[in-house]
Amino acid sequence: MNNPAPKTTLWKSAAMPLTETLGSDVSTEICIVGAGIAGMTTAYLLAREGRQVIVLDRDAIGSGETGHTTAHLANAVDDRFAEIERLHGEEGARICADSHSTAIDTIERIVREEKIDCDFERLDGYLFRGDGDPTVSLKDELEAAHRAGLRAVEMLPRAPLDSFDTGPCLRFPRQGQCHPLKYLSALADAIIRLGGHIYSGAHVEEIHGERPVVVRTSDGVTVTANAVVVATNSPINNLFAIHTKQAPYRSYVVGARVPRGSIPHGLYWDMLDPYHYVRLAEPADRGSEHEILVIGGEDRKTGDEENTDERFRQLEAWGRARFPMFERIDYHWSGQVMEPVDGVAFIGRNPADHPDIYVVTGDSGMGMTHGTIAGILITDLIMGRENPWEKLYDPSRITLRAAGTFLREGAAVVASLAKWFTAGEVESVDEIPPGSGAIVRRGLTKIAAYRDPDGVLHERRAACTHLGCVVAWNPNEQSWDCPCHGSRFDPYGRVLNGPAVGELKQIEED
Repeated sequence: MNNPAPKTTLWKSAAMPLTETLGSDVSTEICIVGAGIAGMTTAYLLAREGRQVIVLDRDAIGSGETGHTTAHLANAVDDRFAEIERLHGEEGARICADSHSTAIDTIERIVREEKIDCDFERLDGYLFRGDGDPTVSLKDELEAAHRAGLRAVEMLPRAPLDSFDTGPCLRFPRQGQCHPLKYLSALADAIIRLGGHIYSGAHVEEIHGERPVVVRTSDGVTVTANAVVVATNSPINNLFAIHTKQAPYRSYVVGARVPRGSIPHGLYWDMLDPYHYVRLAEPADRGSEHEILVIGGEDRKTGDEENTDERFRQLEAWGRARFPMFERIDYHWSGQVMEPVDGVAFIGRNPADHPDIYVVTGDSGMGMTHGTIAGILITDLIMGRENPWEKLYDPSRITLRAAGTFLREGAAVVASLAKWFTAGEVESVDEIPPGSGAIVRRGLTKIAAYRDPDGVLHERRAACTHLGCVVAWNPNEQSWDCPCHGSRFDPYGRVLNGPAVGELKQIEED
């Protein structure tokens, strides 16, 4: 759920300067940048192989997008097997199905072997059409899933919900769910037990492809490693090669209180665009008479945040219309997903870079399984083992059949850059109320202006420090978001999410 990461005394405090813990020069076998599901799974699996591992993260473990996931563990991929087969062929679809299935099995095995209490549960998933008329029929998807090797997928007349009739649906057996932060907490303890080290408060600013690879932080610490894994949601060490092949979207979530037992446990997805996804979760007061119905969807391009409240209202309306036992909303939040143009994550060696630098990105709304796939695949690559998934997930790939999506997303980037020539959102900073932000034009410059709750105005240049796109105010997350490649900054301009590594510039800076 939307709770802060569980604490453990083994994690280094973000308040402690890294130099006081590590000194100024450190050497290790493997350095992993990013302490979300991909980074932590990779660290855990490599530590189990006996490799020396250091994990660096600017913030607390799970404080990035893993802390915002709804943790559906599914081999029913979001882009649908009919589309994956069109883009990558039958063999690509088969590898996609196999890798996501293996990821769920791997999470289950880790939960069992490490005795992790994270509400892990195997359960069925149900895909139904919704109220619209999707391009791909359920019959087409069933046949594509069977060709991909998921022979147990079957057509049912309806999902097992009494509150509304879904109509025909596909049942995907043995899917899963868990509490992602409890899972990460246990992984962190296991990594430490296996001899690894985890440091928060480590803001990585540079990664140089040398031998050994060099990682430098804003604290002046230099970490040298035989291999570096960049698992920062959107890579911070890459300007163009991958960022032109994926686009950032925000997905919205509400958590509603419902009577315990009133809805069968399962994963439920419709095929609308934007689509909706549903599961049940335990509330903070475990054992109470209610559960939390997690409803997500209404995805929109990052930077298009003017109607954030409307996104939540639409989710609530969709939920109340189908689940009349819906009592009240206890939680609401949003998360960012990176959508690759061809529906498959980018996992492997960083394009046109040192062969010992690896990246993980393009979660496509399936961060838990894609992150686990990354842990398995990158561990094999580092250990020198062949892996049949390598070609499908290769970050250097070019999927010609995805050219239309590539051009459409590229046009969106051009449109964002064109905003430098438009008027500001408000004529004067005096129009900005406390606790809010807006873009203001001042001569040839656009300003990201934020007025804090005390009425004090804070101004930064509105140019994202990655490639210069104009950021947009996100009122729900209270952040400045870049619509081009997904960088995010706090209200005062400090970087929250890559690929940008530097904060928004002061007005007087060039």
